[in-house]
Amino acid sequence: MLIDKFNRKIDYLRVSVTQRCNFRCQYCMPEKPFEWTPKEDLLSYEQMFKFIKVAIDKGIKKIRITGGEPLVRDDLYKLIKMISSYKPDIDLALTTNGYLLKQQIEKLKNAGLKRINISIDSLEKETFWYLTKKNVLENVLEGIDLAIRSGLIVKLNSVIIKNINENEIIKLYNFAKKRDIQIRFIEYMENENAYSNLKTLCSKDIIKRIKQNSPIEEIDKKENSAAKLFKDKDNYTFGIIEPYDDSFCKTCNRIRLSANGDLIPCLYYEDSLNIKKSLYNNQKIEKVLNEVIEKRPEKNKWSHPTKIDTSSKQISSRAFYFTGG
Repeated sequence: MLIDKFNRKIDYLRVSVTQRCNFRCQYCMPEKPFEWTPKEDLLSYEQMFKFIKVAIDKGIKKIRITGGEPLVRDDLYKLIKMISSYKPDIDLALTTNGYLLKQQIEKLKNAGLKRINISIDSLEKETFWYLTKKNVLENVLEGIDLAIRSGLIVKLNSVIIKNINENEIIKLYNFAKKRDIQIRFIEYMENENAYSNLKTLCSKDIIKRIKQNSPIEEIDKKENSAAKLFKDKDNYTFGIIEPYDDSFCKTCNRIRLSANGDLIPCLYYEDSLNIKKSLYNNQKIEKVLNEVIEKRPEKNKWSHPTKIDTSSKQISSRAFYFTGG
């Protein structure tokens, strides 16, 4: 069992298989040029799996595959198959922008994928293009419906940005409700890689918009869930993710492995240890794993942009496409 110095049990590993992405979202990597990372700089699936096996044996119960955009890496189903074959009951999930799902959904499901989160921040063609710099909304919508039909557990993630897509909160809400899948609205997290003119729409304002559409009440969230959960009069459940709220960190059970082998204790935290040199020895892997658990901070350093002086706020320099969000 992995327990940090704040008595939090760590049983959730997020694995970024690539830093590359086929979108250029304004809040993530809008100006990063499209590039190919040299293969030798990345962990192979076999190397990732060697670490993952040790992590599972030490108590990891949930694994989420992320990126960048994970589906741009060839044959992702092979890594998923390795994990599910080793631990068939592992909670194995994927986060994707949905663009490439049509070509891969069957292989992913057959390999053992259980759950999938699909990011969609707009249902309007022009806004979708403005946010992602890709004119592929129809492909993403098709990917969502294919994932639902496949029998996977599907959730939607929507980052809400002031003056850009805040007018679509109810539209996105109804889109998810009609399909009986949970949507989580996410407060935009300021970072140095995003466009500087983006503004966070606070969770209370998101909730206010939804309340104007339907009475809602907060319900008990699952242990270690990143989202606060609510239900409306029809018992439809949705979530709000508040990275600026202290409760986001209080029950955090996550560590992250990057595509190049950095084991990261916190989404914001700048410190990490690389696992590459330890991969030839399971005891060395355990040592690195324990050291990273020991380094986990009590909470992230984000300061809510509406509650503090802008000149003193902390903005993360770590790229979300590197850590996997």
